[in-house]
Amino acid sequence: MSLFPLESNPEVMTKFLHKLGVSDNWNLVDVFSLENDALDWIPRPAVAFILLFPCSDKFYEHAAQQKSEIEQQEQVIVPDLYYMKQYVSNACGTIALIHAVANNEERIDLKDGIFKKILDESKGLSPEERGKLLLELPKNPHIMDMITAHQELALEGQTELNPDEKVNHHFVAFIEKGGYLYELDGRKEFPINHGKTTSDTFVQDVAKVCKEFIARDSEDVNFTVMALTAADN
Repeated sequence: MSLFPLESNPEVMTKFLHKLGVSDNWNLVDVFSLENDALDWIPRPAVAFILLFPCSDKFYEHAAQQKSEIEQQEQVIVPDLYYMKQYVSNACGTIALIHAVANNEERIDLKDGIFKKILDESKGLSPEERGKLLLELPKNPHIMDMITAHQELALEGQTELNPDEKVNHHFVAFIEKGGYLYELDGRKEFPINHGKTTSDTFVQDVAKVCKEFIARDSEDVNFTVMALTAADN
């Protein structure tokens, strides 16, 4: 199963969030620079970052090394962290948004909509079981509604879509949970704990990790960063 890829477009992805039940008090904004003076312009509170990056050989090499190191040293995973695996091609944008919303449900005004129903149904499931929910289109009307919204919003992007073209970029989410900064990538074996953070230092701490992604592929300019923030009404 494969979906149309979502474009890294804050207007399109914000529309997707609102369509699925996130309050209009929250939206996605572009992060144009990861330098400290530019980060000050990001509306607060900012509760999640979404990074789009190229899937290069350097990325896969680093991910394999990172996995090996974590398996040897272990890491802290707080029990209420919401994480799901990705089994559907080109669903990384939707999964990144799920990760961003699910791990901030107590802060975001989530209406009685598609997101809330899916989160309620999946809270007691394992990451693997959550990921397989997206394969249950005929069985689960809420998943069908979410996938339909994904496809509709993917077509609203500015990039011409070719369903047969291989996608070489990937979305991941960064959130704070239990005093730790987590990278949530449904294609990895587990969440990645990037160390301690607070609501006050979250933006600066995420920016450092995003800079590390960019530094590993410094020849490639195809990186974009968005933040999930309170709307500037």
